[in-house]
Amino acid sequence: MAHRKIKSTARDSFGDLAPAFVTYSEDVLFGDVWRREQLALRDRSFITIAALVAGGLPEQLPYHCHLAVENGITPEEIVEAITHLAFYTGWPRAASALSVAKSVLGELNGDPVSE
Repeated sequence: MAHRKIKSTARDSFGDLAPAFVTYSEDVLFGDVWRREQLALRDRSFITIAALVAGGLPEQLPYHCHLAVENGITPEEIVEAITHLAFYTGWPRAASALSVAKSVLGELNGDPVSE
């Protein structure tokens, strides 16, 4: 059995502008790739967070931090992963990612975090 289906936010963000992008996001990325059982959802979340940090792409981190927690990764593990990545991807990228994680994880704990 395939992993549970994950809701994409692409339709809300880009539905009117890029319908093909929405279709690929919903049907291919989250409808197929994320549902493949060769990797656990937890592992896919770790890999995705690592790729976003390494690529210096913090814009996608809020969604994927939320998803990581849904997939069983603790906030402490997210912070530890980003800290570990600082030595491999660069300090500024990790610092940017930690700023995003601080805000997102604060929301999850019910603590609004200001930057």
